[in-house]
Amino acid sequence: MQLHLVREKDIARGKDIAPSLEPLLLEARDTFEQQAAAVAALAHRVDRTFGLAAHLLRSTEGHVVVCGIGKSGLIGQKLAATFASTGTPSFFVHAAEAFHGDLGMITGRDTVLLISYSGETEEIIRLLPHFRARNIATIALVGALGSTLARGVDIALDVSVRGEVCPNNLAPTNSTLAALAMGDALAVSLMRLRDFRPQDFAVLHPGGALGRRLRTRVRDAMRAEELPILKPTDTLGQCLLAAARGRLGMVLVVSDSELVGVVCDAALHLAMERYAADLSVPIAEIMRLDPPTVSPSTLLAEAERVMAEERHGYLVVVENGLGVVGVLERVRD
Repeated sequence: MQLHLVREKDIARGKDIAPSLEPLLLEARDTFEQQAAAVAALAHRVDRTFGLAAHLLRSTEGHVVVCGIGKSGLIGQKLAATFASTGTPSFFVHAAEAFHGDLGMITGRDTVLLISYSGETEEIIRLLPHFRARNIATIALVGALGSTLARGVDIALDVSVRGEVCPNNLAPTNSTLAALAMGDALAVSLMRLRDFRPQDFAVLHPGGALGRRLRTRVRDAMRAEELPILKPTDTLGQCLLAAARGRLGMVLVVSDSELVGVVCDAALHLAMERYAADLSVPIAEIMRLDPPTVSPSTLLAEAERVMAEERHGYLVVVENGLGVVGVLERVRD
């Protein structure tokens, strides 16, 4: 993080705040560690109940209606948006507004996901008889499995935490984060159950930078001109010149019109240390034999995901087997 707008002393109106920063930084780091632990603890609660909840949401013929109030309501709005954007039709209903007409938005084809950490939130509890009377399926994210809400729904998922990270153990912090994480886990499970793919995501995200990445194919983003290409029998000296001219961070090695390897900058540096006195060494001795490749028709977002997960700085774009048509470089942050 960088301070762009003002000097450190100006923040404290001329006072030197440097001595007081370290305790604050330690507390902030502890906050992250406590919140990470609160989320990690949820992993041990993923059991048959979670699976049943995911399958109930998957089998819902109508919408997944997320309902909450206060901070839980804000978490609910985010979860409804996540469900909707990942292939599960969903919308949010404010618990208080439900009693003033919004109950009409919910039908017997829907499943309602209720969020209340205490499980005793009055506005939430008052809705249960209405859902039961209309035979509407219900799931709850609660911090107390013995609560009224947990006992009144079809499926209750435990999102309890040992305490809030708030110094007074009052402001919803760890608890809201746990509810958010559990909801996200459900959304991811639903994506897998629906076999939700990048092209499906693109249909639901047509606008903005994300939409462009999801619509763009590798062929539209790769470098295809003036590629540094050599044969396996070419020398280390020729490779150095090709790398300098290509400015790609690698040299492609092709034989009979097919990709057989690459020589990246790191390999060149090692080769120079080893063969500095003999630049006539054929690059077949230093090239990588299994360079990562991608088809030009692959979605750019998918190619970027592969590069990030496999920690590749590039993908060689090949077509009709191993014919090189370009190179896709990883965009650096």
